[in-house]
Amino acid sequence: MTALLEVVDVTRSFGAVAAVQGVSFPLLAGEAHALVGENGAGKSTIVKMLAGVHRPDTGTLRVRGADVEFTGPADAKAAGIAVIYQEPMLFPDLSVAENIAMGNQPLTRLRQIDRRARHANAERLFGRLGVHLDPDRPARGLSIADQQIVEIAKALSSDARILVMDEPTAALTAVEVDRLFAVVRSLRDEGAAIMFISHRFEEVTALCQRVTILRDGRHVCTEEVAGLSVDDMIRRMVGRDLSALFPKQDVTPGDVVLEVDGLGRAGVFADVSFQVRAGEIVALAGLVGAGRSEVMQAVFGVDRYDTGAVRLFGRPLPPRSPRAAMTAGMALVPEDRRQQGLVMDLSIERNVTLPRARKLSRLGLLWGGRERREAGTWTRRLQTKLGRLSDSVGTLSGGNQQKVVLAKWLATSPKLLIVDEPTRGIDVGTKAEVHRLMSSLAADGLAIVMVSSELPEVLGMADRVVVLREGRVTAQLTRAEATEESVMYAAMGRPVTAP
Repeated sequence: MTALLEVVDVTRSFGAVAAVQGVSFPLLAGEAHALVGENGAGKSTIVKMLAGVHRPDTGTLRVRGADVEFTGPADAKAAGIAVIYQEPMLFPDLSVAENIAMGNQPLTRLRQIDRRARHANAERLFGRLGVHLDPDRPARGLSIADQQIVEIAKALSSDARILVMDEPTAALTAVEVDRLFAVVRSLRDEGAAIMFISHRFEEVTALCQRVTILRDGRHVCTEEVAGLSVDDMIRRMVGRDLSALFPKQDVTPGDVVLEVDGLGRAGVFADVSFQVRAGEIVALAGLVGAGRSEVMQAVFGVDRYDTGAVRLFGRPLPPRSPRAAMTAGMALVPEDRRQQGLVMDLSIERNVTLPRARKLSRLGLLWGGRERREAGTWTRRLQTKLGRLSDSVGTLSGGNQQKVVLAKWLATSPKLLIVDEPTRGIDVGTKAEVHRLMSSLAADGLAIVMVSSELPEVLGMADRVVVLREGRVTAQLTRAEATEESVMYAAMGRPVTAP
């Protein structure tokens, strides 16, 4: 097969941090090629070099045998490279169709934007993906899953021959993933080259023919997927055997910390009730769109609810008041870390200390030394890989950004921690670290509510599982009762005892 793209001995550093060091691999026509490695291994840096966002310090990129130098994303796009990033990057105030056509607007004979053609093109792409989205609705307010679908449609609209997909399935349902894979296989069979980045090994083995593994910015190997087991890939990624992905400690739950009683919001969720005790990890499970995140946003006071009550240590919390929730000892790590969890233009240390800025200030001034000490303590505890605390949080990998969000809230010494998709888009090694931290915090008496779309994570970490379907609780299962079958039956609205 012909190499449509070659990465040849490329390096890239950011200050004192060497993100990529002498990496080489080819991307062949008619293949799906996985790029895997822990967060911080250099995957995102390579993606940004292919997208024209970064230029290699040394080394070469070749497209169809010719050396290329990208001075910006437009050059990469002109070379036939389309990139779907891990985090959606839509213009929130533009329509879905406008986002898809950005940079490639259809024009009438009078050189005006052809809105009908733009709308029809979006509908055609959604039909190809097998989804139903209104092309005229604003991008603002779309779920993560729908934002990913729009990004995929946007990439497909350019008819690129080289498609780079950075965690495109992180927030998709199994049905949506199957549809996406059907599209990718079709593009691959037509001779396109697909670079597929995922932390889900079942996706790598199901879709890809070859895999390139990175560790600490260096090339470890490029091999046929069929010749590697999942254990082989994990060992090469992390440089060690991963003994336990879900290091759950047995804990005897204490007193009730959180009570959610009959919570309802018209058209979103209804009659949701559950409790969480000290030292307990309670998972909210269900399919995408079941209302899990919406319930926890209401519990924390970000969104309204129409009926019911939320009590912390037996005391009612006022609705629509995140400040009251924080003061009472509640913390929320949101699903969308870039939009809701971090201020991307601020430094790492400023992001870590934001909720405690008032307490760390003196005479109304925030002293850099106190801020740096506090941020340093928590980033070290969470083993965050970074250059300097004064660096922008946007320079970190996705997994390390997630650790900064966790550090920000753990620094407030919460009594209840809500974590929404705690390991979305992070690698297997970092997942184990996050799970170990959650287990340790629960063992110390912290009450934790975990929203997760990953069934192995739910079964591996939860003491109890609350299953939602279409905004209603369909089952509450103990750790012993929670199995793949029982959770999925409840998530699909079928009796848990069904055969």
